[in-house]
Amino acid sequence: MERRALLLIAIFAVALSSSSVAIRADQTVWSGIIIASNSGPPEPTPTELTPVEATLRQLFGYTRLHLIGEARKTLKSGQEDWLATTKYFALRVDARGQKAGAYVLNLKLLQENKVLLETDAQLSKAGPLVIRGPQIGDGQLVIVLMVQ
Repeated sequence: MERRALLLIAIFAVALSSSSVAIRADQTVWSGIIIASNSGPPEPTPTELTPVEATLRQLFGYTRLHLIGEARKTLKSGQEDWLATTKYFALRVDARGQKAGAYVLNLKLLQENKVLLETDAQLSKAGPLVIRGPQIGDGQLVIVLMVQ
């Protein structure tokens, strides 16, 4: 009887763990390249940035957030790669799996074919990943990644 109870508990535990994996699978990551500045006429904040608008304004102090490039990628294995592009910049994201509930990423910011920034980072569903990039004219390049 005891062996049978342990077997039922083991089957129940496997069923629970496989259902929780299915819930975490197929998450979409949004990547955006933004120019933040205090110049130019005010414009509405892009819808994609609404969840982090207050944080971006508080962190960087800029009043204008202009989305110049974006990409969405659905992660199935957590090891997919993608590219968010603009006229002059590209953000290459190489996902390298999951660790402690976060996606492990290698990010490269490119201007034409020159690497401006390369870093490893972790992105969790708990909050966005925000990276301050180089100064662009009178603004600042900002990279944002969010699990949606």
